[in-house]
Amino acid sequence: MSILYERALPQGPIVRIRRVTPPGGSAVCAVIEVDRRVGTARETADIPPALMAVEGRTQEEVVASLLPFAEDDAAVARLLAERGIR
Repeated sequence: MSILYERALPQGPIVRIRRVTPPGGSAVCAVIEVDRRVGTARETADIPPALMAVEGRTQEEVVASLLPFAEDDAAVARLLAERGIR
């Protein structure tokens, strides 16, 4: 798992931008995810569901596309609500 960006939400969960394609490919795909189990024994058991995915030519391009959403608490809350994640 390649974490490209990570920050804590005020309530404790971690928002991440994670690369999901292996290095060396012609396209890069990354997702935003929220890990609400940080610090628990189950933290590494599962990969949280993707809230948003972007594909681009470079890692920098996909991070630039996802970063405005990952940095905005209200946007993260909307993405969680749209997917029915509480």
